[in-house]
Amino acid sequence: MAKAPAAQTARLTVRLTPRGGRDAIDGWIRDADGAPCLKVRVSSPPVEGAANEALERLIATTLKVPPRAVRIVAGHQARVKRLEIDGVDEADLTRVFGVA
Repeated sequence: MAKAPAAQTARLTVRLTPRGGRDAIDGWIRDADGAPCLKVRVSSPPVEGAANEALERLIATTLKVPPRAVRIVAGHQARVKRLEIDGVDEADLTRVFGVA
């Protein structure tokens, strides 16, 4: 009996700008410590989780995974957020978002 492939989960750090005029991924930036961070804007306001939900939907759509595969695991109320994305790996992130 063959083993099923291990489920992969990628981690992604994002700097979110709510009320950014449109939903878009603006590319990689470096944070104050020099770590790579994906700059993302959404048109939704940061009210009642609307911006966070828009972020999760945008990342899921861009990576072609179901919305439930993307979740914020840190920074729910901060601009810098840590995401976990099921069903993708680091190579997928590089292919879709470019090199950090």
